Parts: sequence; C-alpha cells; structure tokens
Amino acid sequence: MVDGRRLRGEATRERILATARRLFGERGYEATSIELVLESSGVARGALYHHFASKAELFDAVAEEVFVEIAARADEAAAAAGRDMLDRFRAGARAWLEMAIDPAVQRIALTDPLIVLGWQRWRALDEKHSLGSLRAGFAVLESEGRVPAGESELLANLLLAALNEAALFIASAKDQQAALATARRTIDALLARLAPATVA
Repeated sequence: MVDGRRLRGEATRERILATARRLFGERGYEATSIELVLESSGVARGALYHHFASKAELFDAVAEEVFVEIAARADEAAAAAGRDMLDRFRAGARAWLEMAIDPAVQRIALTDPLIVLGWQRWRALDEKHSLGSLRAGFAVLESEGRVPAGESELLANLLLAALNEAALFIASAKDQQAALATARRTIDALLARLAPATVA
C-alpha cells in the first residue's frame, strides 16, 4: 500500500528544492530569503523546516543536486567519447567547463558554497560525486602503462583540483567565453602531460 503522507512529503520537499534552486541560481544565497522561498513555492513555513533546518541546510541540498548533475553530464560526455581514457577525460572536462559558464551553476557550485558551506564541505561534495570517476580512469591508464604505478590516486586529485580552478577562472572572468576557450586548451595540454602514450 502506498503511503500517501510520505509521497506528499516527498513532493513538498522536491517543490522546495526546485524553487530554492531557481532562486539561489538567479539571485545568489544572500539575496534569497526563506520568506522568498516560501512565497515562491507556496509551502508553509512549518513544512519547509520539517525538511530543512535552516537556509544553509537547504542550500547544501541544492548544491548537492547540482554536483550530481555536473558529474552525470561529465560522465555522459566521457562515455560518448569512445574507449580511450584520455579522450574520455577530455570530453568530461569540457562538459564540466561548459557548465561552468552558466551563472546559476557558478553561484550554486562554485562561489556561494565556499562562503556558505565552507571549503571542507564543498570539497566533500565534489569528491563524493566526481572523484570516483577520475580515480577509475587513472587506474585504467595505470594498468595500460600510461601513468606511473602508484600515482593514479594523486593524479585523480590533481586533475579534480585543476578542473575546479579552471571553472573558477571562467566564473571570475570578464570575457567568460574567452576564458572557457583558454581553460579548455589548458586542461587538454595538462591531460596530455599527465597521461602520455607511454611511460618513460
């Protein structure tokens, strides 16, 4: 038997998240009040606080949704790039950098989390949803002899850090299209150096 109250609760939570995501993306964290989320979603205050104890907790949930989507988009692009792991890395990196030009993604996944959630939580979300794919990819490259044995874990972390810095570079640039082109070239060059065809 379907639990109607549970389903209504889940629907309410999804409505709050969808509204908050739109508002956080358009206005940023500071300019989005709980009152505005309540008014825009049509949800009662008690219902919102039943699901989220604070605005920061609501933002955390929205940020995690966006991190999940970033990872899914990158994984989808990588899968379409063929079997070569370096090609897959390039495609996934480009997908993420292209998402980083979206102002809503910038606010929710790059700029506001560092202030609202702190660096440790931001890093934890990023690692939870993106680092696993990079680790697996570098493990493949290591098995193929394209990166030195024992270095795949560090290389995965280095690439993740480089991608985040490239995304922040795009977000802070006056000409973001030009910054995107620069970031793509730089990440492609970095990947070519991290994973050559053979290990010397």
